[in-house]
Amino acid sequence: MCGIVGYVGHSSGRVNVGHGALDVVLEGLRRLEYRGYDSAGVAVVADGTISSRKKSGKLSNLLAELEEKPLPDSVTGIGHTRWATHGGPTDQNAHPHLSDGGKLALIHNGIIENFAELKLELLEKGTVFASETDTEVAAALLGDIFRNQLNGDASNGGLTKAMQLACQRLEGAFTLLAVHADQPDVVVAARRNSPLVVGLGEGENFLGSDVSGFIDYTRRAVELGQDQIVTITADTVEITDFFGAPAQGKEYHVDWDPASAEKGGYPSFMEKEIHDQPDAVANTLLGRSDLDGKLTLDEMRIDPEHLKKINKIIVLACGTSAYSGQVAKYAIEHWCRIATEVELSHEFRYRDPIVDENTLIVSISQSGETMDTLMAVRYAKEQGAKTLSICNTNGSTIPRESDAVLYTHAGPEIAVASTKAFLAQITAAYLLGLYLAQLRGNKFQGEIKDILADLGKVPAKIQQVLDHVDEIKDLARSMAGAKSVLFLGRHVGFPVAMEGALKLKELAYIHAEGFAAGELKHGPIALIEEGQPVFVVVPSPRGRNSLHAKVVSNIQEVRARGAKTIVIAEEGDEAVKAYAEHVFYIPETPTLLAPLLAAVPLQIFALELATAKGYDVDQPRNLAKSVTVE
Repeated sequence: MCGIVGYVGHSSGRVNVGHGALDVVLEGLRRLEYRGYDSAGVAVVADGTISSRKKSGKLSNLLAELEEKPLPDSVTGIGHTRWATHGGPTDQNAHPHLSDGGKLALIHNGIIENFAELKLELLEKGTVFASETDTEVAAALLGDIFRNQLNGDASNGGLTKAMQLACQRLEGAFTLLAVHADQPDVVVAARRNSPLVVGLGEGENFLGSDVSGFIDYTRRAVELGQDQIVTITADTVEITDFFGAPAQGKEYHVDWDPASAEKGGYPSFMEKEIHDQPDAVANTLLGRSDLDGKLTLDEMRIDPEHLKKINKIIVLACGTSAYSGQVAKYAIEHWCRIATEVELSHEFRYRDPIVDENTLIVSISQSGETMDTLMAVRYAKEQGAKTLSICNTNGSTIPRESDAVLYTHAGPEIAVASTKAFLAQITAAYLLGLYLAQLRGNKFQGEIKDILADLGKVPAKIQQVLDHVDEIKDLARSMAGAKSVLFLGRHVGFPVAMEGALKLKELAYIHAEGFAAGELKHGPIALIEEGQPVFVVVPSPRGRNSLHAKVVSNIQEVRARGAKTIVIAEEGDEAVKAYAEHVFYIPETPTLLAPLLAAVPLQIFALELATAKGYDVDQPRNLAKSVTVE
């Protein structure tokens, strides 16, 4: 969850043109602040010493501290934005943590599970701790090894060797970055079950939680494998495993530029990303079919003959991604006739699930680093299942460890509350369902071509919705004092309702729940009282098996008990007007594709209501973008 950045350059490089290590690190932290924002800190190596500053709260607090207490010019530095796990968000608990008499500085993302045992051992040696964190224990262990086992001898491997020995003793999920005053031109990092990527420059090299940390300076990146240590200098990148054996990383090119991670004139990243959604869906579809409408998924590395034998699909995800999986279930089962389950990743491997070689595990994660999902994927692979990842982040861990991947190509999503990734994930899942239907013969090629044509029209229809959001914005502002909002939906509208409720909880900090509309009279209707706002996602009135009449009945049921009904309906649906205080229309589209449109007004509503309450919609309290701990 935390944001980490490391940098080494030449003394003849950026310092002389006004861009020292501190400038690079701070710019990286600014771009990574969405990953952690309870506190922030930096450390640089200069004049044979470590100089550091750290402050609780937003990155702006650290910047003010640096303005008052500047750091010396340097070509080597590390920086950190924290999402608190061990110990509250205080100055003392902020990273970096120092050891070896203040000569070593370390930052950390993840959790050290055996920190208590190690801390007792270090206390017996006389170590004094200043924080409540597991990170300081890792720093103290590393410093102790460097000074007492290696005698601070850089010729004996120095900080790299000390990191190898320390990692052999650490348990848990962690990325560690460390610098030492005795090796002023080196940053050493370690990765286990936590994200870390290397940026390759000319006469300078970088480290980051993801490529956002150095995208201003290079597009060349190297993905690291599990249990690897990397040592960077201005001119070299050396990778080993935890036991010192040489290892290789995989280089790739970052296909988006710094402007993609900026707000583009919008007041928040979230609003920009909502307006990015037509492009996010279009880019996810781009290049996935040939001129005849036949799907060609280049990243599908699973033998087609094996896919024909699949008799069960399990979708693994958390939060918003789980709701995209719920939408996918309806489409995949309808198109492919394969039984499909959707599991919360953190529950999956603890219930002894039935998984075998004919099971396809589909994991969905925007970051590709969601720890609950990663561990569930690893468990499924141990049971012999084939695994496919739907992900938005090239080179991240889950796609690397999966048998196949469908990248969503939505571009960087900075706001913590997911919007464009949600729609892109649904789109990718549709592609997977159609590909399986094509492969297994469940659909004629002409049918698949027609569905793809309908999907191709969706980006323009999303834009239509975005062009007419003033009324829902006005409604949201008028409801800033609401204490509770309920959401109802049926069929694919049910997960949309749950996602609408989640967005409101995440952003506005008020009670919100999404229900299957048919479940209403089995209990939830007891919540309805005079003035209770209720959003209803109404299915299309078209089609033989339309649920439209049943949902209209649900609207009447809650309205009769005093609810304020707010309806999302298809253009031309006049029947709902008589039963709703507010109706927001979306363009006509096939039922299974409707979530790509119906979710958008609910995103706008949550964004605008939270903004009216004065909340930071990009960084909601207590949340982080990428949940890299279990």
